[in-house]
Amino acid sequence: MIYFYATILLIANLLAWSATIFMAPGNWIMVALAVTYAWFLPETETPHLSWTIVGVSFILAIVGEIVEFSAGAAGAAKQGGSKRGAIFSIVGTIVGSIAGAILGLPIPVMGSAIAGIAGGAIGAFVGAYLGEQDRFHGERIAIGKGAMIGRLIGTVGKMVVGAIILFLITLDSFVDF
Repeated sequence: MIYFYATILLIANLLAWSATIFMAPGNWIMVALAVTYAWFLPETETPHLSWTIVGVSFILAIVGEIVEFSAGAAGAAKQGGSKRGAIFSIVGTIVGSIAGAILGLPIPVMGSAIAGIAGGAIGAFVGAYLGEQDRFHGERIAIGKGAMIGRLIGTVGKMVVGAIILFLITLDSFVDF
């Protein structure tokens, strides 16, 4: 029965990890699922999810957030963007991710995921561009491009960290060390 529960945890974590593409807190959902699994499954059952892996996953989720936000902000700041441009970029990312995911629905398999990432990047560009109203067009374009590239790098970085969390939790829940 333990492998059935571990399989359910794996499926739930895969869904949580993939939700990160749409700006959902997928890494944090995986950590919450791991806490719940470790809490309710008796430690006498083997294999079981260790609290050490839960703690490491928590730390990695923090790292993922730092990577995501610092990459987006660094991309805009590198081009001379302001705080207002960064805020508009974040709002644009959220709106763009949701719109992209909805528009990508008709495309089979990965349509929504790819469109969500692209929409978030385009939203970051548009938001940064609109947030820098006191600048010349060329500067606004450069800041928007920086925000867009930073957003893509941040999303990929957070997804990589999430994949590590997913791997650690899955391995520990299926294999007894």
